Amino acid sequence: MIRFVLILAVGLLTSCAAVRDITNTLTSISRLQFKLGAVNNFRLAGVDISRISDPSKLSISDGFALGRAFTNKSLIATFTLNVDAKNPNTGASGTRQTLVTLNDLDWRLLLDEKPTISGRLGRPFDVPGNGQTVAVPLEMSLDLYKFFAEKGYDGILNLALALGGQQGSAARIKLDAMPTVGTPFGPITYPSRIVIVDKEFRGS
Repeated sequence: MIRFVLILAVGLLTSCAAVRDITNTLTSISRLQFKLGAVNNFRLAGVDISRISDPSKLSISDGFALGRAFTNKSLIATFTLNVDAKNPNTGASGTRQTLVTLNDLDWRLLLDEKPTISGRLGRPFDVPGNGQTVAVPLEMSLDLYKFFAEKGYDGILNLALALGGQQGSAARIKLDAMPTVGTPFGPITYPSRIVIVDKEFRGS
């Protein structure tokens, strides 16, 4: 009888420890946060505009290439959108320091509030619990003419420069995303989608 009670007590303690582990892990997952970072390597119809501040700075050959692409009703933009991921579960304030792996990110790209393309994360990224951010690069390729033909040539070019020009930023970008994170208990997908912007970190 005593042996049974001891086994039962050990089992209960083990179960309680497992529950605490699960709770701590879920707490760290709920605190994983995201923010849009830099836009890099922006090319429009093959033209590198990352060092151009305004349309007047385009060379004659680049201006001709862009004009020809617009006439052909196709202005393909390719760029890298960096998503900064932060895991603030550092062990402070009574929490346990926990590394969280971002296994997947089901995303939809919005430019000027307009939904455009969608995609997934190419590979997992570890986000350590040290308060530092990890840049998660997303490779983008979309036809700006397809989504913004009504803006005309000047409008599309100005949009591209605002995103990826010399003074470009992610201010006119939103990412509607559904993260999936890896845990010791298996992958867990967030209960709802989140909107990632450039001004603040956002989580679940």
